[in-house]
Amino acid sequence: MKVQILGSGCARCEDLYNNAVAALSRLKDSDTKVEKTADPEVFFRLKVNMTPALVIDDEVVSTGKLLTVDEIETELLKRSGE
Repeated sequence: MKVQILGSGCARCEDLYNNAVAALSRLKDSDTKVEKTADPEVFFRLKVNMTPALVIDDEVVSTGKLLTVDEIETELLKRSGE
């Protein structure tokens, strides 16, 4: 699974990153890493115009919202088939 946080490095972007790391930790998923990117080409390709954005396996899950650890965990579980 590929998890990305798209953002400029703002406080909300960092908080979303930390929440994603915590959600993966809760799920005991040490294989998946969370990647931060501020690359405008990635934003354009994924049609993201608000940050922070959570992207899982190249699918935009949320934009402009700080998801909680529980919300991210739910999204990860949906995509893992568990």
